[in-house]
Amino acid sequence: MPHFTHPSIDETFSGVYLLTNRNGSIHQSYGYANRSEQIQHDVTTRFGIASGCKLFTAIAICQLVEQGKLSFSTSLDSFQTFALPHLSPNVTVHQLLTHTSGIPDYFDESVSDDFEALWRDIPMYRLQQLRDFLPLFQQKSMKDEPGSRFSYNNAGYILLGLIVEDVTGQSFTDYVEQSIFHPAGMIDSGYFSLDALPSRTALGYIDHSDGTWRTNQYAIPIKGGADGGAYVTAQDMTKFWKSLFSHQLLDTASTSLLLTPHVTVNDRGGSYGYGLWIQHHASRDVYKYHVMGYDPGVSFHSGYYPEIDTISVICSNQSDGAFDVMKQIEMQIGERIE
Repeated sequence: MPHFTHPSIDETFSGVYLLTNRNGSIHQSYGYANRSEQIQHDVTTRFGIASGCKLFTAIAICQLVEQGKLSFSTSLDSFQTFALPHLSPNVTVHQLLTHTSGIPDYFDESVSDDFEALWRDIPMYRLQQLRDFLPLFQQKSMKDEPGSRFSYNNAGYILLGLIVEDVTGQSFTDYVEQSIFHPAGMIDSGYFSLDALPSRTALGYIDHSDGTWRTNQYAIPIKGGADGGAYVTAQDMTKFWKSLFSHQLLDTASTSLLLTPHVTVNDRGGSYGYGLWIQHHASRDVYKYHVMGYDPGVSFHSGYYPEIDTISVICSNQSDGAFDVMKQIEMQIGERIE
């Protein structure tokens, strides 16, 4: 890639980055997909991306709206197949997509950042499908009035996945793989069970301060779903962004709605669309559309920078590291934009 050079990466980083624009691409791999067997990463390694795949859920909903099977104003009381006795029936699909529903979360990141603690009382291997998450939050009371404020919410995306299942009659993961991954050419991506990972899949690692480590096998749900947990390669994620912006997944109007800044999330130019974050310049022009994911043993950042038609993907099988690599890349991107 003529206009970019490899960023300076901390030697402790474990993962892959891939930077692509119209002139080509550059990528680099660091560390091991399997430490015990010393299997090194390469650009074809599959990584868990945690909440980075909420965007896939949002696209699935938008596809169903395009087909006339659903509306963004459809409310929870339209779905009788899952019991939500304490949730407001007025919560809409739009509010679930934008984290403004006010429903309780099964993991409230404003209260705790210890995701692994959830599975001390609830065995992670029981969470094999979306309905298995319902007992984690369905008996809780509303946190806020629907539509009153932005509050990042994983349970809302579980409900969106259940809506996809209700409308299509398919499992959520089958729908996404067939209607998003396949059309985008994401042949190596999927929602894989931790006890049946395919070849070239990175194990997630949790590092301790004394230098020891363990895998994240007991620290995350056994299978990902609508709020997180898909596996992708850096190459497939690049294909995804290209497919999205060339309208292979949604028509022009739906894509525009997906990318609309529906709610402001901070006073530093940050907004949220449907399933993705949007960062603006001071001029209000869009600097990037991006997704991110953090779980024990997972860190992930990926974005599209429209002013320079550039895609970045950073995948890591450690609990942190992707953010720092993203910042290194954006130091170069910023120079090109300015």
